[in-house]
Amino acid sequence: MLFLNTIHKLVLLLLFMTSTLFSQNMKELLNQGANAMMQKDYSSASQYYRQILLVDSANINHQFFYAEASRLNFDFTPALYWYKKVLDTDKGKTYPEVPFCIASLLKNTGKYKDAKVLFESYYKKQRTVKNQNTQHLVLKAKQEMEACVLAEELVSHPLGINILHLDSAINTTSSEYAPFELDSNLYFSSLIDLSSKDEINEQFNKLYLAKKSVHKENEFLKAQELDSLFNEKGIHNANTSFNANFTKVFVSRCSSLNSSQYRCDIYTSDFKNGHWTPFQKLPSPVNMTGYNTTQPCLSKINNKEILFFSSNRPNGEGGMDIWYVTTKQDGTFEKPINAGKNINTSEDEITPWFSKDDQTLYFSSTWHKGLGNFDIFFSKYENDAFNDAANMGYPINSSYNDIYYSINSKQDRAYLSSNRIGSFFEEKPNCCNDIYSFPISAKKTSTNIDTAISSIPLIERMKELTPLTLYFHNDEPEPRTKQIITNKNYKKTYEAYSLLIVNYLQEYSKGLKGIRKDSAINAIDHFFEDSLDAGMKKLNQFSSLLEEALSQGKKVNITLKGYCSPLASNDYNINLAKRRISSLINYFKEYKNGKFIRYINNANSNEGSIHFIYEEIGELKTTKTSDDFKDTKNSIYSPFAARERKIQIMLVDFAN
Repeated sequence: MLFLNTIHKLVLLLLFMTSTLFSQNMKELLNQGANAMMQKDYSSASQYYRQILLVDSANINHQFFYAEASRLNFDFTPALYWYKKVLDTDKGKTYPEVPFCIASLLKNTGKYKDAKVLFESYYKKQRTVKNQNTQHLVLKAKQEMEACVLAEELVSHPLGINILHLDSAINTTSSEYAPFELDSNLYFSSLIDLSSKDEINEQFNKLYLAKKSVHKENEFLKAQELDSLFNEKGIHNANTSFNANFTKVFVSRCSSLNSSQYRCDIYTSDFKNGHWTPFQKLPSPVNMTGYNTTQPCLSKINNKEILFFSSNRPNGEGGMDIWYVTTKQDGTFEKPINAGKNINTSEDEITPWFSKDDQTLYFSSTWHKGLGNFDIFFSKYENDAFNDAANMGYPINSSYNDIYYSINSKQDRAYLSSNRIGSFFEEKPNCCNDIYSFPISAKKTSTNIDTAISSIPLIERMKELTPLTLYFHNDEPEPRTKQIITNKNYKKTYEAYSLLIVNYLQEYSKGLKGIRKDSAINAIDHFFEDSLDAGMKKLNQFSSLLEEALSQGKKVNITLKGYCSPLASNDYNINLAKRRISSLINYFKEYKNGKFIRYINNANSNEGSIHFIYEEIGELKTTKTSDDFKDTKNSIYSPFAARERKIQIMLVDFAN
């Protein structure tokens, strides 16, 4: 018995020691994982959390940590698996952002229908949460719902081009990016091989040059690293951009902030006496201390030399923005200009490329509606501003990251970088960018998915959109005035209105429970999606068709009518309706930086024209809306009241 007691004590001691060592080891791994995440070293973090899961795979926190690290490390398969495990257990309570993450991963792998369902579910559950980060994800989810629909349409109507994956003379299992072909020489950037890290054991981006093969079309000889003048030691070198006569070059030079982020400045060198001069850092106002300034592109707007770049400096729209600056005669620069809201968003816009030949900006964005995370977009520069950005289409864009669009100096081929399926990798797919190319004629190919209906007469397509109804928040625009005109553009009032959905959901469902609350929430949802958003989409379609009609010399009559809910006097409402129609007229005047202005009441019989006809306006004859100022739930926030605050394009026809 004594022997058995001794054995029992030894077993308990061993169990205690094992448990203690296990706890200490787990604590150390968790700390290492957390530190790696703080340093944005997602590769190391995923390895630490994977070790933890091998020992304790049932802990939901460990599952979430590994999923997060894997997603950020572009390791989508384990990320999706473990996010789903978390969601099955947690149901979105502790980790409410997990459905959004799963939706993003599904979109990144081309499963657009499934992604849309989850984005919509997240949007509906989280839209009333007032946390700033959550509100951004809510707006992003709404954007991504529409992006998934667009992605399906683009994939089902591919451009007639073949995307060429450059071979191992250029692409490696590391990342290759920022390609530009100048006179059959391909300049690009790449991470050096792991075997050639420098003395401080850091992997650096360097600039490379590959000469085109004279024996095989669109193939290159083995790339060579540029000399130490271009590739300064101990720093990241990337993004070459030359001027037209090859006498000036710009590059980015960056230092690491952590394992995934860099702080960059733009440097320049001149070609003099047969040699490139030492690179000099551009002074303020191009580079800005403490901010990222990178990806230079030198081009021309209206024969003025312009330097484009991407930067997270103040007074932008958010994240990285596209900026541009005019070069003065003495080589200095004017004040940088933000490319504007048609280009820049609350997220990242990067890798600008401006084609002086067609005055078009190409760039990549995570916010504009696309097939993947970063998609490539284009925007024409007209009337001193950029038009709305348009997606380049499929297969130029994929469900992954597509960046660094460029056009070669011969204007017969375009290049891009992507981590799409087919890119070379060592440990996991989609880890790294490779360089791809395609014939330049592809950029002339329309991405319009409506070619099948082009045979329908233009006037019939425009009439199908009428009556076209547009909606307004209470007393907008210019509340509490008796003005009959406004400076506001309908598109801006719509954007402001769409952000008020949270207020409408809260106010109209206030005091309700159960089925009645669900019914009230659904009614608001239907108004914002099926009425407000649908009206704006139809207005965009109408404007595009109107542009086509005017280019054909059509004389277009547009009949407008305004309505109001009964919260004020009839005289006040008539003035309010006129202001609302005024905002729509402003929309047409500002469309594509004033493209329609010359056509409004145009008397030239040889050109197209727009003539607006106004019907009787004012308060609706019958209404379900309360006229009690104190009853804001029903007089302002109810879907009945919302549907009465409207104007309509009633009719459209072509004059003889």
